[in-house]
Amino acid sequence: MKKGCLIGGILGLLALIVIFVLWGVGIYNGIIPKNNAVKAQWGNVETAYQKRFDLTDQLVATVRGARDFEQETLTQVIEARSKATQTTIDPTNLTPENIAQFQQAQDGLGSALNRLMVVVERYPDLKSNQNFLSLQTSLESIADEVRFEQRKFNEAAELYNNFIQKIPNNMIANFGGFDEKGYFKSSEGANVAPTIDFSN
Repeated sequence: MKKGCLIGGILGLLALIVIFVLWGVGIYNGIIPKNNAVKAQWGNVETAYQKRFDLTDQLVATVRGARDFEQETLTQVIEARSKATQTTIDPTNLTPENIAQFQQAQDGLGSALNRLMVVVERYPDLKSNQNFLSLQTSLESIADEVRFEQRKFNEAAELYNNFIQKIPNNMIANFGGFDEKGYFKSSEGANVAPTIDFSN
């Protein structure tokens, strides 16, 4: 009789362990697609910023062709672009601190581009250059795309963060090394293409 109780107790304990393991695996498997969605959306954010980097190169080349253009402003854009491209994040390490650092570098480029557009107002030849006008329109479009991709990233990060912060999911997330993801925050005037009237 004692032997039967002992075997029953062991089997009951093993059943509890199996249930606990299956429960943990279920939560872990629920985290994986949410984490992958954040990484995939991060790729979309990087793609949008890469388009802006490429456009910045074309814009700088066009502005350089203008006679007597202010070199200081152009240099600021080039330096800001360089800093923005050097600030990268590993998609497995999208912490709030890393996102803030990345956004700060991107905002620096956005501010430099805004200053460039304001300075261009003083150069009628450049304002009437069709290539420049096309690039200016593309810059506005890319700024919209960047904001859209940032918003989609924030939505994916929020779903992920909400899931891993709930009890008991947080225990499995901590055990699996799944950390909170950061968010893009609004920056006054950053990543906003200036509205400039070239008809004057």
